[in-house]
Amino acid sequence: MSDLQIPETLAEMAVAVLTTANAKEKCALSRACAKKWFAAREAGTPLPLGRATPPDQPARPAQPALLDPREVPKRKPGTAEGRIAILHAVAHIELNAVDLHWDIIPRFAETPMPIGFYDDWVKSADEESKHFNLLSDCLEQMGSHYGALAAHAGMWRAAEDTATDFMGRLAVVPMVLEARGLDVTPSMIEIFKRPQNDPAASAAVDALNVIYAEEVHHVAYGSKWFHFLCGRENLDPKDAFHELVQRYFHGALKPPFNEEKRAEAGLPPDFYWPLSER
Repeated sequence: MSDLQIPETLAEMAVAVLTTANAKEKCALSRACAKKWFAAREAGTPLPLGRATPPDQPARPAQPALLDPREVPKRKPGTAEGRIAILHAVAHIELNAVDLHWDIIPRFAETPMPIGFYDDWVKSADEESKHFNLLSDCLEQMGSHYGALAAHAGMWRAAEDTATDFMGRLAVVPMVLEARGLDVTPSMIEIFKRPQNDPAASAAVDALNVIYAEEVHHVAYGSKWFHFLCGRENLDPKDAFHELVQRYFHGALKPPFNEEKRAEAGLPPDFYWPLSER
């Protein structure tokens, strides 16, 4: 996609990504938009935020079939098919994350925010696009591809539930859902370390390590801007977080928690442990 086809405002860029159905084209456009945004920032001529209306549902490819989470087939992680299923599931999460990170920009554009907020979210969207591409490459190296397996349809529910609540979106998406990725990714990495002399499994380990390192920053961005908004509203961040998660997140948070990485991302234990007891 050439620069001439990339919109001139950040909100329009976001909507262009959200309304692109093909997964690889979506990620290519996402990365091109991020490149244009940061090039303008570095030149000292930042692009305007603008206004644009995001879709209620992002455009999606015809495959994978989206099922209720309870209907998605379970596969044994110790098998080649199981490892493909894990990577496919994570790729699906990353593709949804691309849309989630772009959606927050036009969705809440009426709330004045420092330009650093938009820098963080564009950077996150760019990295989520990179993550999808890495996982897509791994799947193809294993003889599969994104869309080959069914995926669950619940990923966008958090966006729908928090479509009118900026702080709720920050609480649930980066500070709960992405933080969960910090808890489970180390065990996934170990699964792909087990096959010996398997270049595809080794490539998956490398990809998951990149994702693991960068997701810490995404959780940290959520925590930083959640605290910023709490300060603006004179709210206690911990109390506000508990109230919003109980309102919008369905079910208790599940230990074990990666307390070290959560702390690195600005999430102390008294934020999430009480929510595991519901």
